[in-house]
Amino acid sequence: MSATLFYDIGLLFTADQDREEIDKAAVVVDGAEIAWVGEAARAPAADHRVDVRGRAVLPGFVDSHAHLVFAGDRTAEFAARMAGERYTAGGIRTTVAATRAATTPELAARTAGLVHEMTVQGTTTVEIKSGYGLTTGDERRSLEVARAFTEESTFLGAHVVPPGTDADEYTRLVAGPMLAECAPHAKWIDVFCERGAFDEAQSREILTAGKAAGLGVRVHANQLGEGPGVRLACELGAASADHCTHLTPEDVGMLADAGVVATLLPGAEFSTRSPYPEARRLLDAGVTVALATDCNPGSSFTSSMPFCVALAVREMGMTPAEAVRAATAGGAAALRRADVGVIRPGARADLIILEAASYVHLAYRPGVPLVTQVWQAGRRVV
Repeated sequence: MSATLFYDIGLLFTADQDREEIDKAAVVVDGAEIAWVGEAARAPAADHRVDVRGRAVLPGFVDSHAHLVFAGDRTAEFAARMAGERYTAGGIRTTVAATRAATTPELAARTAGLVHEMTVQGTTTVEIKSGYGLTTGDERRSLEVARAFTEESTFLGAHVVPPGTDADEYTRLVAGPMLAECAPHAKWIDVFCERGAFDEAQSREILTAGKAAGLGVRVHANQLGEGPGVRLACELGAASADHCTHLTPEDVGMLADAGVVATLLPGAEFSTRSPYPEARRLLDAGVTVALATDCNPGSSFTSSMPFCVALAVREMGMTPAEAVRAATAGGAAALRRADVGVIRPGARADLIILEAASYVHLAYRPGVPLVTQVWQAGRRVV
């Protein structure tokens, strides 16, 4: 394979803790991997050259929490919230009915459209959950669709309890026959451990069964209020606890001690008019923080990681560097990946080139389409 030199980089944000920012930098890509990173004056020769023209370069975003396999629309629900109605988890059931009624090609086309939206905004790795089928066949079908777009597929049969179903009976279904059918198509298992969804005992039963089946653990935790979700994530060795909007001091300490990533989803707070997570508390306690879109039709219908970076800086007490790190290396940590979310030799060659001199512009100029090029595994896709 021939090597490509990216040169005249104004500011390189590597998200690598050894050397996070490099002025007047260059990157050499060999095939699908990064071969060399450093100052432009010391760059080795390469077969091809890409002139970045003084723009900023950073790793592709890693969106570690997204619900992309669904059908239907919940515009009315959003409008009602904006008129003052309180957010609850119940709206999920509206999407379940539409998703069950959709054909598999329709679900695949909708997912493809959302993945494309993410890609043009700089996302090069995305996790996709099931959770809008809630029958064994529909959950398996959702995961099959997800696996066509990512290896980071998550079984979320425990999203809500279907109407007219006993919660304990449904828990046994998810932890038993549904898991057995869905596990071959999933890498992770998740549960919405929250009032109105699954309690601590039900969540533990489902997650323990998933872990025994070889799936990694993720948890929707502490979104609507303080509760057992974070504690359960730490107890079971989850890769991440997601939302983390309402945390006690004990929760923060457990996340730090257990090494569980706190994935924050500011798009959900924006869309539901809820309090934003206190990222500063987590960072100051030494917790690894990730940012993700939570892209879903009800509570966070955004596919934009730049938007979430801007929200994190403006509303959650993060510096621009911390927010970009959380959207790249933090997301990779939430997926237990060392090959993405960072620019260093041996990592996958996922690069974003901004129409700006610095990554700070992602928060400084919110809503402006700054991503001008996206390279994924060494290939230009935008």
